[in-house]
Amino acid sequence: MKEKTIEKSAVVDFLSDLLETGQVFAPVEREGIVNFELLHTGEEARIDFGNSLRPPKELFFPCSETLFAFEHGETTAKSSSDEPRVIFGIRPCDAAGLRILDEVFLADDSQDPSYAGRRERSVLVGLGCDQPARSCFCTSLGGGPFAAEGLDLLFTDLGEKYLVEAISQRGEDLVTDRGCFEDASHEDIELKREIATRAEQSVSGPSVQGVKQKLDGMFDDPFWDELHLKCLECGICTYLCPTCHCFDIVDEGTSDNGQRVRVWDSCQFSLFTLHTSGHNPRLSGKQRMRQRVMHKFKYFVDNFGEVACVGCGRCVRECPVNLDIRAVVDAIRLS
Repeated sequence: MKEKTIEKSAVVDFLSDLLETGQVFAPVEREGIVNFELLHTGEEARIDFGNSLRPPKELFFPCSETLFAFEHGETTAKSSSDEPRVIFGIRPCDAAGLRILDEVFLADDSQDPSYAGRRERSVLVGLGCDQPARSCFCTSLGGGPFAAEGLDLLFTDLGEKYLVEAISQRGEDLVTDRGCFEDASHEDIELKREIATRAEQSVSGPSVQGVKQKLDGMFDDPFWDELHLKCLECGICTYLCPTCHCFDIVDEGTSDNGQRVRVWDSCQFSLFTLHTSGHNPRLSGKQRMRQRVMHKFKYFVDNFGEVACVGCGRCVRECPVNLDIRAVVDAIRLS
């Protein structure tokens, strides 16, 4: 499909049209905080924003999800909607995060049906980052402010309008025969290239080259003795991460009725590895911090061949004690 453009004033109508065919999730601002929500009208969407506080991974892997319910010995599986969904305004780093979650939840031998269903019926409409935040370091992880991998459409802010590129057939189908889109001019395409180049040049971060190899021999290194000391173990870094996927299973109710619920968990919590016997193999904050870093930059690489980080910078921006993962990676690489 040839690149298209859409006037910013027409985006609300576009979203309203999409709502007639299925669910639409987009960034919505509540009390100064932007997160992805199910839209009821196109006017609710907040397009001119940096990045959402929480990653849109929760639209695919909810913070809390009932797996099944039981009553008087009868089990009822949770029913899932088959309504098509559009995720509008997702940033390239968050799309990359979903691709990493796919490695976990779409594995051939252990596919998660709820996650797989949501992924199958979702079209991802990306929004390029023309002004990356100072905490962003996506280019260090092989991504970029306008990376298209994992997206179906990519929108670029040109000022008064958006340039729209179809990345997949599903994305092309979403804009075909809609009067609000026009063919892009040569000037529009060149402007997009200039914006993308400037944005990419503005992003900096540590190289992860060789970090996994360093970590191979650092399990008992004194490096971990001080790294964890200022950590509050609040779990913000993991809960706001697009790639973290640890969870717990909780049974609620009585012997007659109840439900089994999956809830997010964090390797930074002291009870995360507590055994029924009372033994906890990661009793100290040092061990838990080591696990977080090792999982992202060694264990996930061992298992799936890639780092479990996309450089979105949320953990950098929101850590209450300024524990910067970029500085951690640099220290490992230079050790």
